[in-house]
Amino acid sequence: MVGREPTGAGGLVLSILIILTAEGCRAQKGDGCGPSVLGPSSGTLSSLGYPGTYPNDTVCEWEISVPRGNRVHFRFAELDFENSNCQVNYLRLYNGIGPERSEIVKYCGLSVKVKELIESTGNQVTVQFMSGTHRTGRGFYLSYSTTEHTDLITCLDKGTHFPEAEFSKYCPAGCLTSTEEISGTIPNGYRESSPVCVAAVHAGVVSNGVGGRISAVNSKGIPHYEATLANNVTSTGGTLSDSLFTFRTNGCSGRLGLESNAVADTQLSASSVFECKTGFGEDSVWAPSGARLNKAGLPWASYQLDQRQWLQVDLKREKRITGITTTGSTQREYQYYVSAYRVLYSNNGQQWSIYREANSSQDKVFQGNINYLHEVRNNFIPPIEGRFVRINPTLWHQRIALKLELVGCQITNTGWFKNKKQRTNTTMPPHTGKGASDFNVLMIVVVFWLLDVALAAVLVPVLVMVLTALILIVVCAWHWRNRKKSSEGTYDLPHWDRTDWWKSMKQLLPSKMVETEDSVRYSSSEVGRLTGRGAVPRLHAEPAEYAQPLVSGVTTLGARSTFKPDEGPDPGYSDPDLYDAPISPDVYHAYAEPLPASGSEYATPIVVDMGCHPSGGSSLSQPAAACSFMGAGPASLLPRTDGSQSERLAYDTPKNATGQVTPTEDLTYQVPQSSTQKPTGKIVL
Repeated sequence: MVGREPTGAGGLVLSILIILTAEGCRAQKGDGCGPSVLGPSSGTLSSLGYPGTYPNDTVCEWEISVPRGNRVHFRFAELDFENSNCQVNYLRLYNGIGPERSEIVKYCGLSVKVKELIESTGNQVTVQFMSGTHRTGRGFYLSYSTTEHTDLITCLDKGTHFPEAEFSKYCPAGCLTSTEEISGTIPNGYRESSPVCVAAVHAGVVSNGVGGRISAVNSKGIPHYEATLANNVTSTGGTLSDSLFTFRTNGCSGRLGLESNAVADTQLSASSVFECKTGFGEDSVWAPSGARLNKAGLPWASYQLDQRQWLQVDLKREKRITGITTTGSTQREYQYYVSAYRVLYSNNGQQWSIYREANSSQDKVFQGNINYLHEVRNNFIPPIEGRFVRINPTLWHQRIALKLELVGCQITNTGWFKNKKQRTNTTMPPHTGKGASDFNVLMIVVVFWLLDVALAAVLVPVLVMVLTALILIVVCAWHWRNRKKSSEGTYDLPHWDRTDWWKSMKQLLPSKMVETEDSVRYSSSEVGRLTGRGAVPRLHAEPAEYAQPLVSGVTTLGARSTFKPDEGPDPGYSDPDLYDAPISPDVYHAYAEPLPASGSEYATPIVVDMGCHPSGGSSLSQPAAACSFMGAGPASLLPRTDGSQSERLAYDTPKNATGQVTPTEDLTYQVPQSSTQKPTGKIVL
């Protein structure tokens, strides 16, 4: 039975809701009124005892008002009166309220089928039900709404009445007055035999106190339908069916982090904490950190047992909260649970508001658990927008204990008009006239729409500009990188820097590791007149045409030498004797001239004898004599070649300005070598 639980908690909540609604509207009077909900723009009426037989000799009148400028229409789910006497067993509809009202229509008879909508001429209607002595008849059950909702259905319409793949209908307020059963749950779906509007309340798509539009989709049935309790509606388990229907939602139904531990223990607090001794003498603490849905272990439980206890969740930022799921202790040895509670919310943790349904001046009391184990879900329509949430138990079994999870989503809309309607309900009573209330709702909707349009108008150009800037940066970087790569390896030195560059590079060669250095220019004409080893002349330093001469103290030449080879005449020179040709003092070669293609790749190595050889002989096999080299030691180093060869051996002896050989003690000779000869016991420079 929908809305009535074995413990009586569901029936108590439903009865309070109906009584408060009727008293608040002051629109229901008489002793024959059945369960009814008179919402601001829709509602549900029924005779006393429905769907059973209505009592004898009773009367009831409902006065209905909707916002000015609107009219009311009615859809009947059932009309069943004994027709033995239509003077005392009937249902009448009137335009207006009070003595000035005029009759619209009168019904009596058994199983009367009324398929069309019955419409009023104004925004106020009176419904009158009269019963006399009778034996049969179930009474009546009807729904009403403003005429703008032309697709109004009743609380008894089932999924089988809408065979199309998708359908959208308007459900009236008060469908929990129905006794029809549903089977299934969201998101799996509901069996096609379930009343659509009752299932919509169970799914949290519409509110029982307000009603609203639903959008449903038909699909193939499933083998089993789960039984759950949600929003004061119990769905029963069911077996395989041909089809099912499920509801489209706004998608704001994600879990907010208690079960997943995204909400830290420090974000949970409580008014008090229960502690007790276990059977082993250990202390067991029922702390707030245990109040996580589906977490093993002890739940939160309060030390004190009164209606001032609370459990608080800090979400760290303001969020849209659309529902809550709770369980009891889940401990077989401690079967504690909360059967009813209120919800409070706040943005700063100091000023709190008690949750109320739309257009209600009464605090909403939610139905809690009916046992210690199974989950119960309640949805917030409209949703809560806040950072802090408190659960305030009002009824419990044995002890206050619970586990919970909040569902909702991040707030995406601007915060200028957050939950305007909800905050109005918590600070002042609703308007008795409905026009102002609906006008406020319409204005809020318009403002949100304008804000969304303005936000889109700002964001789209900004995104386009950012993307364009990124593309330009990428293109420029790519172009600069390619330009840099293409310029690599094309560097060249200016003409005036080449000589200085080469001089600086010579300092890195191994042959320049001496403390002093003389730049010597050799005359090629004097090289040919060197026939023997006479007195050792001192070198005459002049600007070098080619690479500078080698000095003592080094071992080998570099990988390539720039000494000009001693070869035949070069067609590029006018003097047939390449080495005897005089060199003009104004001609200064920054680099050694290129090697001929047919000549040796390297300059002739210079061999420095570490011993001393007497001068004046052409043979290098003479006994060594004492000498000195540049004053560096008692014995001078003299160059020589190994063995006697058939080739002409000539020493390059420096001359003075008059062409005479200048004796010197320390002199190094450049000696031509054969490519097949290998120096032995000498240092090759």
